Amino acid sequence: MKDWDDYRLILTLHRSKTLRGAALQLNVNHTTLSRRLVQIDKKWGTKLFERTSDGYTATNAGLQLIQTAEQIEELAYTSERQLRSVDKDLSGDITLSIPGAIAQFLLLEDLNDFSKIYPNINLQIISSYQFADLDRSEADVVIRGTAMPPEHLVGHKLFPYYVAVYADKDYLDSVARDDWCLTAPVAKPEWVEGTSYANLPITFISDDPVLRHQIISKGHAIGRDACYMADQEPNLIRLSDYTAIPGQDLWVLTHPDLRNTPKIKTLMSFLYSKLKAKKDLIVGKAGDAIQ
Repeated sequence: MKDWDDYRLILTLHRSKTLRGAALQLNVNHTTLSRRLVQIDKKWGTKLFERTSDGYTATNAGLQLIQTAEQIEELAYTSERQLRSVDKDLSGDITLSIPGAIAQFLLLEDLNDFSKIYPNINLQIISSYQFADLDRSEADVVIRGTAMPPEHLVGHKLFPYYVAVYADKDYLDSVARDDWCLTAPVAKPEWVEGTSYANLPITFISDDPVLRHQIISKGHAIGRDACYMADQEPNLIRLSDYTAIPGQDLWVLTHPDLRNTPKIKTLMSFLYSKLKAKKDLIVGKAGDAIQ
């Protein structure tokens, strides 16, 4: 099999497990994909996939071709990065992967300024809490809170962001403590254990930190919030019976193949300097507390 499109098809089907899912990723019709798979089987002289209760599962022959497809894919990504790394101009595309909370509450105005300072750089922002795969060129630069980023990535380590428990002023004035409720990402968050909040009902469960911040800010519940978000809200008060604690370290990272690309270096240096200048806000030195 010499056609890369065939390799890409079997690799995509292997990862998605369904014809429909693979068809969506390859932007082809489901029927067309099924027909192509039959043609590939005939071309290779054996079945490459078996249809099981778990979806399409590769046969031994299919697994051998998938391994080759992964090697071809990696070579393609490497060639793409190396080609981009020789670009010496401060122009062209850069994809930045950044958590939505950091983008909105820490870097929104700065990202706007960057676009004005470097109008020839097309900054594409992916708002995600998942660690983008830089090896697969899902992004060029990532900002993440993590205890241990992939070892081969390069960049800048800053400092941890801090979290504390916050409540809206009007909520504290109008709701008796016995009637307080919580917002949290799960039904039984570990952080409440051993605190005075352990027995409070959790009425708003969400894995979105920005939504939880809005729930607290709108006076619907109390909850743990990132200091860099909550301390910018004049209506929010940090509760003193829960000490602000560090979360994960913030990192600005790129792939080693791109580390010396001028536009990548420029963006990373810019982001690092802006975050460093906001250290007090990020580590929770800007907030007040009540008893």
